[in-house]
Amino acid sequence: GDHRDLHSFPTRRSSDLDAQTYAAWGVDYLKYDWCNTDGMDAASSYATMRDALHAAGRPILFSICEWGGTKPWDWAPKVGHSWRTTGDIYACWNCEVGHGNWSSFGVMRIVDKQVDLRKYSGPGHWNDMDMLEVGNGLTEVEDHAHFTLWSMMNSPMIAGNDLRSMSDSVRKTLTNRDVIALGQDALGIQAFRALAQGDIEVWAKPLDKGEWAVAFLNRGDVAHDFVFNWKHADIGDGLSNRNLEADKRDYQWTELWSHAKGSTAQEFKQQIAPHAVFVYRLVPNHG
Repeated sequence: GDHRDLHSFPTRRSSDLDAQTYAAWGVDYLKYDWCNTDGMDAASSYATMRDALHAAGRPILFSICEWGGTKPWDWAPKVGHSWRTTGDIYACWNCEVGHGNWSSFGVMRIVDKQVDLRKYSGPGHWNDMDMLEVGNGLTEVEDHAHFTLWSMMNSPMIAGNDLRSMSDSVRKTLTNRDVIALGQDALGIQAFRALAQGDIEVWAKPLDKGEWAVAFLNRGDVAHDFVFNWKHADIGDGLSNRNLEADKRDYQWTELWSHAKGSTAQEFKQQIAPHAVFVYRLVPNHG
């Protein structure tokens, strides 16, 4: 037979061929997993695919998924658009499920692992807290808290439930435009834990145009009565040099789940149910 074809295999790297194939298919988002990669270097391996995607010519969001093992926040901002910061999420509030040499984590476990990573996050390069478990067995209260925190911390919002069989309450959670908007704010500043008082935490996120998002979270298993005086609140963000300063200006607020409205002239006084969140969008009064 004719053996000339023995030398006609493509000399392009497989990553180039993969990237060109994804572009031809019209792919918008590529999550690149780190399975079966013994002996490989994550930063250089992901950079190879970054270059291949760029050469393929189609804008594709490049999602790096090596589970935070090589501190991707140190190198991934120049390589991809988001990077997983932890092992896989699990549909529980605050648990860790062991799988031998790796673990899955509940909502609160993943939140706690983000606290020191917010400085690496910003427009075009995001901390990825894994897909949402909304609709996968948490309560509606827990779903609201989970959805709120992911959006406030600018995590990619990817539905992880079966969209064909979701309840009305799950659909309403996943389509809450006011909460989604917090993670799509132009400044792209990740929320920070401004106060931790036992099981009650106050999370704050500076927004564009002098606005703020503030969430009151009960991470514990019993209800708590909580009083918060906005005017006495010392909520400041050294990273963005933004300060709430509610003692100097009033804000009009909207609670983004109940759509209740009010002003920071009145203190926050609520019983917060276990695993529940209240989240407020604050708009400064001008004049």
